[in-house]
Amino acid sequence: MQVNNIAKETYQLSVNVENILFEGLWEMPNGVSLNSYIIKGEKTAIVDGVCGWDGVPESLFALLDKLNINPKDIEYLIVNHVEPDHSGWIEAFKKINKNFQVVCSKKGKELLSAFYGQTENITVVGEKDTLDLGNGHVITFTEIPNVHWPDTIAAFDTLTGTLFSCDAFGSFGKLEDKIYADQFSEEELKEYEKDTVRYYSNIVAHFSPQVKKAVAKCRELPVKQIAPGHGLIWREPAKIMDAYSDYADYQKGPARKEITFIWGSMYGMTETAVKHAIKMLEKKDITLHVHQVPKDSWGTVLTSAWTSTGIIVAMPTYEFKMFPPMGAVLEELGKKKVFNRKAFRFGSYGWSGGAQRELDEITTRLGMNWEFVEPVEFLGKSDEEVLSKISEQIDKLVSLVEEAVK
Repeated sequence: MQVNNIAKETYQLSVNVENILFEGLWEMPNGVSLNSYIIKGEKTAIVDGVCGWDGVPESLFALLDKLNINPKDIEYLIVNHVEPDHSGWIEAFKKINKNFQVVCSKKGKELLSAFYGQTENITVVGEKDTLDLGNGHVITFTEIPNVHWPDTIAAFDTLTGTLFSCDAFGSFGKLEDKIYADQFSEEELKEYEKDTVRYYSNIVAHFSPQVKKAVAKCRELPVKQIAPGHGLIWREPAKIMDAYSDYADYQKGPARKEITFIWGSMYGMTETAVKHAIKMLEKKDITLHVHQVPKDSWGTVLTSAWTSTGIIVAMPTYEFKMFPPMGAVLEELGKKKVFNRKAFRFGSYGWSGGAQRELDEITTRLGMNWEFVEPVEFLGKSDEEVLSKISEQIDKLVSLVEEAVK
């Protein structure tokens, strides 16, 4: 747990969480920070709230104690969105302070009632509404729905130029001794971006059109720093706004000069061809991400696929359909709208083919619009003729990717 003064009378309260699945689904190899913020004007407000993953607020109360703030003196709870990792402490807070005012969006009011039975002392705010906390701290609200919950708003302190963006512009990864992005070297930020892409692709990606609108709105504000609910604070706000805008564009492609290679095998027949393909791709001037399913999780595969213009899927036929873990991953890519990729599929079969039919069905049903080079399907193990065909198709795929990202 840590407390940091990030602007005049403004404090970040942060707790790191590890060894859980975000939303009960997504892996976080480097954990995640839960960030809350205190603004101490003539009136004190807390923006979102740090709590344990189970909603227990002891972490938040311990951090308030470090600031010598009595929870009973907090007059406003600004709830940027009602997802429980930011609001799960409200019920416990009501037991020690019955006089606070919740500030949220119209949709947020509905969700607070549904989640916590909170129906009283609620102030609904919308686009460009304000809240005056005194000492010059006037908070302006911006509606950014579906980034990534429908009730989401962002709170902007006109005095300090701080944008409290909640899940927007956030990232996975713990906060240690450095809390600002500009404290990192370029190499460190490049490494950190892996957690940002994982966060975006796993949590926010489906709503990329709404992200584009949110970025445009936030650019209109005189923002000096962005303080998200997860991850680093950005004192060069254009950097993370530009990054999020790029990530949103990757949904429809093209993305980067990268290929994500997803493969699965039962008895090694497809795997033999996979090894040949990887050796070939490693000689190309292109970034390659390789994932074996089901060994690698959906979220890990999705992280790579989101930034890749090219996708290769290699899997055998299994009971007249594709290898089941591959089907599950492709369904998730489609639901997250990984669209308009350049793609290639190969794999073995025994009794008969069938994997290709299911692949075609999934990509068509989910409107993925992947442009495939001709697939290579083979009976049993791959011989030299099969490997030669795979090589030819990989060359064609690489050319398509290079042309797309020019």
